[in-house]
Amino acid sequence: MLGNSGLRVSAIGLGSWLTLGSSVDLEASAALVHRAFELGINFFDTADVYSEGQTETALGIAVSALPRSHLVLATKAYFPMSEDPNDRGLSRKHLFDSVEGSLRRLRTDYIDLHQCHRFDPEVPLEETVRAYEDLIRVGKVRYWGVSGWDAEQIAAAVEIARGTGGFAPISSQPEYSLLRREIEGDFLDTCAALGVGQVVWGALAQGVLTGKYRGGARPEGSRGADGFRSQFMESFFDDAVETRVATLAEAAAGHGVSAAQLAIAWCLRDARVASAIVGATRESQLADNAAAAAVVLPPPVLETLGRAFPGDVTRRDAATEPL
Repeated sequence: MLGNSGLRVSAIGLGSWLTLGSSVDLEASAALVHRAFELGINFFDTADVYSEGQTETALGIAVSALPRSHLVLATKAYFPMSEDPNDRGLSRKHLFDSVEGSLRRLRTDYIDLHQCHRFDPEVPLEETVRAYEDLIRVGKVRYWGVSGWDAEQIAAAVEIARGTGGFAPISSQPEYSLLRREIEGDFLDTCAALGVGQVVWGALAQGVLTGKYRGGARPEGSRGADGFRSQFMESFFDDAVETRVATLAEAAAGHGVSAAQLAIAWCLRDARVASAIVGATRESQLADNAAAAAVVLPPPVLETLGRAFPGDVTRRDAATEPL
């Protein structure tokens, strides 16, 4: 279950940032989505701003051949979609307009989970919460959540929703991995107390935790070899991370799983994490990631990882914060 709601999402979700409809063409995108569904993945995450709407379009084409009632389609709104001053943020106008646009591109009548892609300090929070109340009541959105919000902002939204008899957010989408552990502690505790579940992204630290970039390697066709996409992962390339990734690889080999599976399973070890969103670009990669849902981590493995990755070991560069 996602938070205190009745919505069930697969432990592995398929994300689409920098993949579906962009680095992966429409035919390959459809093949990935269909393979994900075959592997038991029902949760597909995107955003209106990804490739200026092209990613939603690619996902919409891909899921059109799948049973809609068996899918959990999630998208987001906040970032500018044009130069128009109302075509951004979390105002009632923009949320309604954004949802309509996402519905067209996704080729669906409703969105299962619509998320605020960031907090909007320029719009009264009550306006945003009440907009979601109406979107849900008219059937265009089933649930709503947030991405990139802090615990205080989430708590304020829940309080407003409860005070108006409306619908509170059920999910948060933060970055979380062995290398990025900022949400541990107060954030997760507060969300759990509020009934807000986690659908985390970045479990593989942009692919760094798979070990493919060890020794400074930048394999052809990889994210690290792409001038644009690699800008979001440069903070991971240092000697300390290299040593930790080597330890992860050794622990994974000893446990009979891939490094990627171990890194994803580590995120899922916490029951407050409902799903880990992966961004696979190949079917073999997707199958490997999906298998992480069944990996059980014994105490010795957890202890090894705990020693190698003591809390938040890297810091995000705000200037190149991913979407």
